[in-house]
Amino acid sequence: MAQLIPTAAAMEEFGAQLAQACDSRTIFHLYGDLGVGKTTLVRGFLRALGHKGIVKSPTYTLVEPYQINGQMIYHFDYYRLGDPEELEYLGIRDYLEENSICLIEWPEKGEPLTPAADVQINITHHASARLIEMQGYSAIGQATIKGVQDLSWTFCSAKLPYRVGQPQGIAFLGKSFRGAKTFAEET
Repeated sequence: MAQLIPTAAAMEEFGAQLAQACDSRTIFHLYGDLGVGKTTLVRGFLRALGHKGIVKSPTYTLVEPYQINGQMIYHFDYYRLGDPEELEYLGIRDYLEENSICLIEWPEKGEPLTPAADVQINITHHASARLIEMQGYSAIGQATIKGVQDLSWTFCSAKLPYRVGQPQGIAFLGKSFRGAKTFAEET
C-alpha cells in the first residue's frame, strides 16, 4: 500500500488512522531519513489513542513508554544505538508484552536483535510531500493494512504530483488542510 502525504498535519492524521486500524499487539518498523516525519506519524498515532502530552523522539533515551487506556505503547528510536547488544541491556524482550504496541524508528540499527515487524512503513521525500509505503509481514500486519485500506484512504488534491503552492487545495482523508504548510515550508 502506498500513500502520498502532503503536510505534517496530514502525517499526523495518517498516524491517527493507523492507530484506528491497529487493534492488537503490533510491531511497526518505521524507516526514513532524518526529518521525514516518523515521529510526526507516531504523534498522530498516540493522540488518536488519547495521549494529551508532548510526543518527542526518544533519540537519547531509546524508548518512551505510554500507557493509554490500559494499553502499553512503546516508541523506540534506535538512531543513536551504538551496538545492537544495547537492546539486551535495555531489556527489549520485556517490552514485547502480549498486548503492547511498539513503534520502532531506525530498526535496522538494532539488527539482529530488533523484534520482527508486523508492519514495515517506509517514508520517503516526494517533492515537497512524503510518500508512505506499507508492507505487512504477519497476519496482524496484513489485518492492520487492510484496516487502513478499509478506512477509505484517498488523496483528493486537485492534481498529482503535489506541488508547492497548492496547499490551499489539499484535501486528505476527507479533511481539508486549507492553508496548511507543506513539509518544505515548515523547515
